[in-house]
Amino acid sequence: MFKNMKDLISQAKDGDLKTLVVACADDKHVLEAVEMARSEDIVRPILIGNKEIILMLFESLKINEDYYEIIDEMEHDKACDYAVKLASENEGYVLMKGYVDTKVILKSVLKEEFAFKGVRRLSHVSLFELKNYHKLLMMTDGAMNMYPNVDEKQEIIENGVGVFHKLGISNPKVGIIAAIEKLNEKMQPTVDAVELVKRNQERKITGCIVGGPFGLDNAISKEAAEHKGVKGNVAGDVDMIVMPQIEAGNVFYKSMMFLADAKSASVVVGGKRPIVLTSRADSTESKFYSIALASLIA
Repeated sequence: MFKNMKDLISQAKDGDLKTLVVACADDKHVLEAVEMARSEDIVRPILIGNKEIILMLFESLKINEDYYEIIDEMEHDKACDYAVKLASENEGYVLMKGYVDTKVILKSVLKEEFAFKGVRRLSHVSLFELKNYHKLLMMTDGAMNMYPNVDEKQEIIENGVGVFHKLGISNPKVGIIAAIEKLNEKMQPTVDAVELVKRNQERKITGCIVGGPFGLDNAISKEAAEHKGVKGNVAGDVDMIVMPQIEAGNVFYKSMMFLADAKSASVVVGGKRPIVLTSRADSTESKFYSIALASLIA
């Protein structure tokens, strides 16, 4: 089992070398993260973007260009199209968003001509190493799906569970988060949680154990769960938390990063290949961890 990001990196280094295609790679922090992953033999990079700027950044960062394939394309939409097409057509490839608006690369991802999306909903997963939690914690979805209904939440769960399975965790514990841990017909997240637990019990959602509704406290703290009388083997020991909507997920993510000093790895899953899709404000370290996670599940 992965207990921390060090374990994640170690496993990625031991795995097969993947090819990382970076759309709009002409950015210092992106290149720093890619070089970290390349130097650890996690990925073979292909950079698409403004070649002149990339080479200038290589010089300032003291990166050897001989290890890189660089495709010169200054227009963001064309760079994203090229990257998505390349990743879609080749096994063992990973797509990464560089310094470009998310909506631009997602427009390319969703183009039918590239056959990248597939049949499953795209969703965003973030894996955290937290000082006050006893294992890596996954959170979904803080970036892609705004107000998912219960069927969409099932797809989001299935995507996250698929990541765990690829990491060797066969039966992850999934907590459905709401404001309270009891059913309240006026609070849709609690209604959805009850339905998702039922679907898990009926084997409509498989490969995991689903519990909820949970307040965040009793999902991640056994003491809080016991104090509130919340029972079950998921309470206080979740592997993954499913947020009710994007605001909750986004606030949780930023709280962990800026207040809890978390280490994180984030990818978009559900398509033909994993996508390293981090915020432009994310640290080089987070981008590096995200590349490692994507390489493990590609």
